Amino acid sequence: MKVALMTEGTYPHQFGGVSVWCDQLVRGMPEHDFHVVALVATGAEQPAWELPANVASVLSVPLWGSGPAGRKPGRTGRRRFSALLAELVDVLADNSPEAPARFGEILRAFFEYAESESLTGAFATDEAFEQFTRLWCGQWPDTAPVRPSLHDALTALQLLDHSLRPLAHPPEPADVVHAVTNGLGVLPALTVKWRYGMPVIVTEHGIYLREQYLHARKGPYRWPVKAFYLRFLHHLCALGYREAAVITPGNVYNTRWEQRLGAAAESIKTVYNGVNPDDFPAFEEEPEAPTVSWVGRIDPIKDLETLIRAFALVREEIPAAKLRLFGSPPGGREGYLRQCEDLIVELGIDGAARFEGRVEIIRDAYEAGHVVVLSSLSEGFPYSVLEAMTCRRPCVATDVGGVTEAIADTGIVVPPRNPRAMADACVRLLRDSELRLRLGSAARARALEFFTVDRAVETFDELYERLGSGLPLRYAEESA
Repeated sequence: MKVALMTEGTYPHQFGGVSVWCDQLVRGMPEHDFHVVALVATGAEQPAWELPANVASVLSVPLWGSGPAGRKPGRTGRRRFSALLAELVDVLADNSPEAPARFGEILRAFFEYAESESLTGAFATDEAFEQFTRLWCGQWPDTAPVRPSLHDALTALQLLDHSLRPLAHPPEPADVVHAVTNGLGVLPALTVKWRYGMPVIVTEHGIYLREQYLHARKGPYRWPVKAFYLRFLHHLCALGYREAAVITPGNVYNTRWEQRLGAAAESIKTVYNGVNPDDFPAFEEEPEAPTVSWVGRIDPIKDLETLIRAFALVREEIPAAKLRLFGSPPGGREGYLRQCEDLIVELGIDGAARFEGRVEIIRDAYEAGHVVVLSSLSEGFPYSVLEAMTCRRPCVATDVGGVTEAIADTGIVVPPRNPRAMADACVRLLRDSELRLRLGSAARARALEFFTVDRAVETFDELYERLGSGLPLRYAEESA
């Protein structure tokens, strides 16, 4: 079976939880050929993963960089594009019940336009900028507290150009199309469905739209641009849900968001992430010094500032405590690492807390601590928690996404952005060896019962077989 796997900023060019999931999926089904379409930043990114033999091809689709400008459209092409751009601006301001379906029709029309004309070339014309500025800026009343500037209009138009570039990628037929994210990552999946009628699976680890709202809080754009682009992404995510034959969130928490955004309950099937128990044996020993460990992608969504501030509070009560952080920032996030390192120095804990880079053997990061902490603002069903549980390490984790579903009563869940609560939980576990052992043993037992990779792979294998054969799904509404 030929499976088209659509990714955005993850596999096979970046490490992280979603990439681990993709690697498990591909390696777990060697009988299928996977053709990866990866949305990347510039196209210069190199694969970070050693790919198995059943990854038949990898195509990188750059969203930024100079882009596939091509020649600018002729008179007929400009008229067609002008009509589409006007429709898009109008529908993004439309709050009627008909707007979502209309948005989907317009996006498909952009795809059909891109089959014969240069989409980026059309966005780059002076006529497009003048039209967009007139239509978009004209929607804001003179009494509005903030109105878009010419720079805002140019920024918003460029965001549309870069976001729609996947529509210009010529789709290839596949038996099943699997988008491992919603949002921009679903665009190349939709082109295959629109052209060849192939079924689409949409998997969400975290809620794409929610994470975009979180990123926008500290984003570089002014409010008019943020509001416009988030409206576009809202419609796009809703379209991804509507077009999917089945939606497979990584936890039950996600299903509430998905249904609120228009996903039909009968199209949703929860499939939990899983780990290979052979890779994560139970640890019998603990470090000599009381230690908190963290592992992951160094990114603002992981909220390491809260963890660092919490550890400073831990040190007030346990002066010998250490914090070991394992991981690296993705491209473009290096400044966040420096920001966190500066905070460590500012709080006077630079002798006890340190970033140690990416660890080659991931279980070493869990063995390094008495307690494993997750401080994220948003998660799906995090591998760091599942892996730590399998290693018999108790977790302190923020109550986001499916974290509570994973941990249940085998660790301590705290509110996000709350250093005091996180510190108190860490101190409690560091001081109570009996509690650590009891929770760690319960965590491993829970992980082995519910969260193994074999369960997840078997579920997707059956989904592929049924969808690829045109058979109805028997249990889309059930959880794994």
